[in-house]
Amino acid sequence: MFQFVSTMSLLPTLSERISRARAELRMGLAIGMDGWLVAAIETLRPDRLAALRAAGEVAVTLTARRAETLKIRVYDGDLARIEMPGAADLPWLRAVADPSADLMTPMKGPFSSLRGGDTTPHLAAILLAKSAQLLPALVMVRADVPAELSRLSARPVIDALAQEALLHPVAAARLPLEASEQSRLHIFRPEDGAAEHYAVEIGQPRRDGTPLVRLHSACFTGDVLGSLKCDCGPQLHAALAGMGALGEGVLLYLNQEGRGIGLANKMRAYGLQNQGFDTVEANHRLGFEDDERDFRIGAALLREMGFSRVRLMTNNPRKVAMLQSHGIEVVERVPLILPANRFNRAYLATKAEKSGHLL
Repeated sequence: MFQFVSTMSLLPTLSERISRARAELRMGLAIGMDGWLVAAIETLRPDRLAALRAAGEVAVTLTARRAETLKIRVYDGDLARIEMPGAADLPWLRAVADPSADLMTPMKGPFSSLRGGDTTPHLAAILLAKSAQLLPALVMVRADVPAELSRLSARPVIDALAQEALLHPVAAARLPLEASEQSRLHIFRPEDGAAEHYAVEIGQPRRDGTPLVRLHSACFTGDVLGSLKCDCGPQLHAALAGMGALGEGVLLYLNQEGRGIGLANKMRAYGLQNQGFDTVEANHRLGFEDDERDFRIGAALLREMGFSRVRLMTNNPRKVAMLQSHGIEVVERVPLILPANRFNRAYLATKAEKSGHLL
């Protein structure tokens, strides 16, 4: 007897469609958003820009942070919209989006700001670009969206990106470390298709106890290359050594490079710092906030591992507040302060002055 099997379960969920759209923006493809064609300026090709211009009037969407640098009037809260001039080309767009050449191409205006109308699709596009770790600068055209392109609705995208990602354990195995031979590495994968995160479990911390915990954001330059521009590498190794000496602890290694903006944008920020801007000013000129990391991931990992009370090794009060607001009791903040060097002294001072780190 023939049995009907629905194919609905084969269709992508909203989270999967967002992940697909994120990847397509990174590849330079356009996506559809509530009747708008949307493309990231950073990855846009000349032929696709020409196709977008042929489809209608091009609006450039930026964050208010980037607009402030460019002296663009902001009418829409956290974002700004400007007309793309008829004579403008892809290099002009790239100069508007990427501040690395601001000093070389200072005269990009005058800009004609857009105002009025529903900006929900524009906000969703900005958030999607940030989640793809692209420069938050996009071109948008009101036009028919070809059936072959991914299509999304703005409000569900905004709501989905604001939610805490669901994480699932993938694998775990014993991994003897220099800091402690009694260690296990746990791998967790989020449902939204984003990067995996890791937990290093030192010893056998009791689930009903208060283990020493460190939330450490990935830093390729500091953790792997030994960069002197930050304190990440020394903090990582000091945290592991402290847990090893204690005989137990949990280090959560969160793949949120460059305060959540990604390694490429972090290198752009370093280039701006070489021009004299501090770390916060550099992020703002790129169009990002001071810190784009999501520490709810840390709370989710701890809950998944069975921990509810911790001693948190951090200098950042925001980490304490985020864990406590998401069900993890922080019974003690354990400082992790290490000596500065001549390359990171100004960086550490900025973290204390502008980001509230207790140094």
